[in-house]
Amino acid sequence: MKELRPITVNVDELLAVNKYEVDEESAHIELASDNYSELPAEEWGKLVRVCPAALYREDAEGNRGFDYAGCLECGTCRIACEGTVVRKWVNPAPMMGVQYRCG
Repeated sequence: MKELRPITVNVDELLAVNKYEVDEESAHIELASDNYSELPAEEWGKLVRVCPAALYREDAEGNRGFDYAGCLECGTCRIACEGTVVRKWVNPAPMMGVQYRCG
């Protein structure tokens, strides 16, 4: 009988093959404040944990960062924190956003 081996997937490698057309004129995600430290810590923590593209970040010193450019357009941030941290989430304009190249 043939031995079954687990399949390992490197998510970073798979994401790297996607193509992104970033709309510099109109961000499809807007946060409730441009000063990320003003946003509720508990809500920000949710976003850090749930965003599959790791667009929401917080380092060991508590410095926060956000960049919509690598968005996978899943809408998880909108579901988790619309009305608290996420002020606006819309689909990117036609021909903008992510173009999946794998799967």
